[in-house]
Amino acid sequence: MDMEWNLERKFCRFDKELSVKDGVEIAGYASLFGNPDRGGDVVEKGAYAQSLSQLSAEGRQVKMLWQHDPTQPIGVWDEVREDARGLYVKGRLLEDVARAREAAALIAAQAIDGLSIGYRTVKAVKNDKGRRLLKELELWEVSLVTFPMLPSARVRAKGDTLGDDTLRQLAAAFEGVRREMARM
Repeated sequence: MDMEWNLERKFCRFDKELSVKDGVEIAGYASLFGNPDRGGDVVEKGAYAQSLSQLSAEGRQVKMLWQHDPTQPIGVWDEVREDARGLYVKGRLLEDVARAREAAALIAAQAIDGLSIGYRTVKAVKNDKGRRLLKELELWEVSLVTFPMLPSARVRAKGDTLGDDTLRQLAAAFEGVRREMARM
């Protein structure tokens, strides 16, 4: 049974602080406070606080999905928190998941550079410019996506992590393993 639950999605490119480490660790901002997205919505600071608190109290985690597809989890978010800038996420692509290996290769090649949030709006108001100010959101998932809604943040590997050549080699190695496994 497919349940929509009024789930909304907001897209945000990985920012310059995204890193891929050991082929599985990623980090960046999934949402930036105060920045209007392409739909005109603005997430306000504190919008995720209640949801993150409730998830923690219930021992649940925000899901990491591929392109918002609930049938394609590709990793786990080990850290999801608000800071002064936005919603920061840090997690791991799972090497045993084929789509996660593909995601690592696509990130390394800069073919995928977006994060997107899946959420339900709990509280929002319109401002004098007609924009929807999102005051409270129930966060469900953060996805790796092709087309982010908030284009102001970009993906780049951190200087203290693996370099671009190493990431390309790692992506090629993952692809080789994928081919070998497909032959079995």
